[in-house]
Amino acid sequence: MRNETAYQSFKKLQAFCESEGFKGYDPYDGLNSRIFSALPYVSKNTWCRLAWIQFFKRSPFNFRKIARIEKDYNPKALGLFLTAYCNLYQRDPQQPYLDKIHFFADQIFQSVSKGYSGMCWGYNFDWQARAFFQPKGMPTIVASSFVANALLDAYEITKEQRLLDGARSTCDFILKDLNRTQGRDGSYAFSYSPVDHSVVFNASLLGARLLARVYHYTGEDVLKSNAQAVVKFCCDMQNMNGSWPYGTYHFHQWIDNFHTGYNLECIHDYMKYTGDDHFKDHLESGLNFYIHTFFTKEGIPKYYHKAIYPIDIHAPSQLVITLDKLGKSEDYREVLDRVMQWTMENMQDKKGFFYYQVNKYFTSKIPYMRWSQAWMFLAFTHYLKPLEQQKQSNEKTT
Repeated sequence: MRNETAYQSFKKLQAFCESEGFKGYDPYDGLNSRIFSALPYVSKNTWCRLAWIQFFKRSPFNFRKIARIEKDYNPKALGLFLTAYCNLYQRDPQQPYLDKIHFFADQIFQSVSKGYSGMCWGYNFDWQARAFFQPKGMPTIVASSFVANALLDAYEITKEQRLLDGARSTCDFILKDLNRTQGRDGSYAFSYSPVDHSVVFNASLLGARLLARVYHYTGEDVLKSNAQAVVKFCCDMQNMNGSWPYGTYHFHQWIDNFHTGYNLECIHDYMKYTGDDHFKDHLESGLNFYIHTFFTKEGIPKYYHKAIYPIDIHAPSQLVITLDKLGKSEDYREVLDRVMQWTMENMQDKKGFFYYQVNKYFTSKIPYMRWSQAWMFLAFTHYLKPLEQQKQSNEKTT
């Protein structure tokens, strides 16, 4: 019953995403407003940009049509969907899945940010954060690492050399174009983008994970050594209870659910691809904190370690991916099933898409493509793996 409910939930989500052509809105796309950009003095002011973005991000009502914001492809979402369809194809090699793999790979190559040392990707909108401003297309280590990892997922299926070459090229962007913050004993962290010096732990670890995975293919020691230096920096900054703050700035000191999941996934993958298990204790400590802190007995995925709200769709999706990547899904099956059941019952619309956030007094039901649909789509391809494997086993015995 559990698997059948999840399967039906996934099929409704898949139908919605395909009907939208995988284009959509984003929580942070407010600056794509043609009305806002037509106000020269306002649109160039940092605090006005922040306020405008936050208004669209926090509002439970979608004013994007009024503000003349259009649905679009997001490079990171393309990467997440590419990985998801690779997962589907690996377990059930259907031609429609392979067609989608080629479609997303082609779209990704068309959305490369130009003028950098290697292939890289940003977002399809201007983005004002407290720490920095990033114009549309400004590449980030986060978007680039997810996209490049997706290219490697596709490479493992198609063996197209351009996919491996693209991921290797992204390593050049990471190593040559990003700023560094030095730590102890040769360790360091990457900046979020080429135009800032912020230290965000999950961002650096995502970069390290990509370097390690490409090293697995190419055997280049420079990739492994740099990945190790970054993982060491981030593990040195881990709290005694196994947690990490978001980053090092004073306004980055929150501890949240899904970025913790990122950290664990990346440390695990670094060790998997390099054979370096020096950070095993950090991983175990972090996983213990993650599982026993962020999920209630009712299956509610908390956002912060000390607060439930806002309940963000990214939290349950990352739980599924993290546990599967770490090989811990069966160890924490009860937690996993409770969280997924709660999410399907409380955050999925009858049209198939998933809501962005449940707040204490209202729910944001805007169907964001990158933040909500792409992540849940990918999560289902991990969550449904036991069901698909059982079906294949039954078919072989009949």
